[in-house]
Amino acid sequence: MDSDHFNIPEIHFEVSFSEAQAHYIEVKMSIAKLNQPYVDLKMPVWSPGSYLIREYAKNVERFRSFDKTGNTITYQKISKNTWRIPTESLDQIEVIYAVYGFEVSVRTNFFDSDHAFIVPTATFFHIDGRIDNPSTVSIVLKDSWASISTGLEQIEERKFYAPNFDVLYDTPIEAGNQDVWKFQAAGVEHECAMVGGGSYDKERLTKDITRIVEEETRIWGSNPNERYVIITHNYQSGGGGLEHLNSTVLGASRNAYLNETSYKNYLSLVAHEYFHLWNVKRLRPKALGPFNYDAENYTTGLWIMEGFTSYYDNLIIKRCGFYDEKEYLALLANDFNIVLNRPGHTIQSAAASSFDTWIKYYRPDENSMNSGISYYNKGAMLTALLDIKIIAATEGRLKLDDVIREAYEEFYLKLDRGFEENELRSLAERIAGTSLDDIFNAAHQDGELEYNDYFNLVGYEIVDTNVNNNTLTLGITTNKVDGLISVATVEKDSGAYDAGLSVKDELIAINNNRLDVKDKEIDFIVQHAKEGETLNFLVARDGLVREIPVQIRKSNKKIYEIRPLKEQTFLQELLGKIWMA
Repeated sequence: MDSDHFNIPEIHFEVSFSEAQAHYIEVKMSIAKLNQPYVDLKMPVWSPGSYLIREYAKNVERFRSFDKTGNTITYQKISKNTWRIPTESLDQIEVIYAVYGFEVSVRTNFFDSDHAFIVPTATFFHIDGRIDNPSTVSIVLKDSWASISTGLEQIEERKFYAPNFDVLYDTPIEAGNQDVWKFQAAGVEHECAMVGGGSYDKERLTKDITRIVEEETRIWGSNPNERYVIITHNYQSGGGGLEHLNSTVLGASRNAYLNETSYKNYLSLVAHEYFHLWNVKRLRPKALGPFNYDAENYTTGLWIMEGFTSYYDNLIIKRCGFYDEKEYLALLANDFNIVLNRPGHTIQSAAASSFDTWIKYYRPDENSMNSGISYYNKGAMLTALLDIKIIAATEGRLKLDDVIREAYEEFYLKLDRGFEENELRSLAERIAGTSLDDIFNAAHQDGELEYNDYFNLVGYEIVDTNVNNNTLTLGITTNKVDGLISVATVEKDSGAYDAGLSVKDELIAINNNRLDVKDKEIDFIVQHAKEGETLNFLVARDGLVREIPVQIRKSNKKIYEIRPLKEQTFLQELLGKIWMA
């Protein structure tokens, strides 16, 4: 046995909520069995699954350190997220600090008088170099709170265990009075924790989530968990989700469950995050684990991790019978509409979008549509083609399901490591019996494939139903605030873009007609203009008034539809049924 095993510090956290109404929690960190001259305590700067440096340490306040007799230890902060505590001749220390949390999202702390959502990466310190250290966490509930929901292993009442900090950092904690119920699906105990009330039907949700879980487990061949927790925060208006090792956190609108469309959207979100149990949490690129919590972890592979998952989420809902074929194809076509209506699709590839997610995807601005795309949508597009090509190449005997299942068994269950993209490509090509270079290479290029070369293989086509539309456009969107109309976005290569109309320009008049925020003069003028006509804009920019001539042009907006070919061969019809099965 490694001699270092006997020198593992004992780490325990205690979380309490005396200032929750002011959006603070107090954390007490106790460390025993120390045997080193100093301890560097570090807080992560990001959360796995949400690829942005979030600087969680900015919310740490009132940091104090003590020896075991209660004497204050003078510490030094040596970096933005590192506190150094001298521990020469000390075998035990205690650190107490407050954490502020008041941002509504699935990846940030939120505390108030009603509940506490604890994101471990934003809350707990680890000892530098001791990510593998086990720890325990005790939750001291407010008197008015009754429940704790977390994927952590419970070892005593309100006390939990993490075998290492990778597990702790990947297991959120919800404390309060959430509505909790449990059920079995695919041999796994599932817990639903609903926060904030809502119009949900427990029996219906249980039945529908069970179908999703069992379909996904069937795809992957086995379920990696004994227990899984679904925490849903219900807001007046909410959304989003984040995957974890044996849990997920979702955002939803509390009254959306009564609407069939939004209810199915919620089920699709569940399917998406649950699919991540395998695809990203276990089957993953090498860059996504073990993690460096101090800096960016770069990969071009998110088009696979999120793209595959974004393709499968709605497909699984269709397989479970919640979407019919027409609904499903409309959702798939929407990925094409989103990407191909962004000028940025000629600028940025899916792989580049993945690599630059740290500086682009989570920091969108007014020019994002011109400069980039989402690896979610573009990845889903490429995944659809990959699935179709595998089905066609094997004459319907195999599909992408078979590739990801074997990849999971090979790289995770057998080798217990991440993969290189060329390894995944080779495995997929071996199963398909054909080259897949076209699709994998397309992920790294900013051009577009001939999509119907793929859809036609299974008897479908993708069609731009707006191709003959003569709608005119200026190429801008606007905001209306306090009686003022201003430019919100300017589309690349539009008349406004070429003329130099700029975001934040206040629009005062067009062709000497004063604009009124209560009416729709801009729409009226555009509708009655002629293609190529120049409109004279009077604008205010930084307080200075100027005139800008803008040419109105034909809109290049695309509206894609995926539909069956009017005439199909027997093989196309057969393969199409397999694709849609």
